Amino acid sequence: MDDTEIARFRALIETQLAGLEEDNALGREGQGVVTLDQQSVGRLSRMDALQNQAMAKATQVRRDALGRRLRAALKRIDAGEFGYCEDCGDEIALKRLELDPGVTRCISCASG
Repeated sequence: MDDTEIARFRALIETQLAGLEEDNALGREGQGVVTLDQQSVGRLSRMDALQNQAMAKATQVRRDALGRRLRAALKRIDAGEFGYCEDCGDEIALKRLELDPGVTRCISCASG
């Protein structure tokens, strides 16, 4: 992988991280404590609000995991290890990295 491709992947990862930060800001509201007036809101509405809160928290967990993987990919770029399989050492296909720059294993090792 040449320097141009590395720079392109760095920009892609940084763009994805910025998008995650924006999504985090939007998702914080849905994760807050659910307070409902039981006199004016029915039981199903309370259940719906609690379910929405649980889904917002689960989405946050997935965003956090993706953020960790992307930051780790930036560290691999800095160390000169980006794009190589952590198991066998072969290059990871560019198409695979374009779909998910946080992957650490080639398709053979990932499916094996």
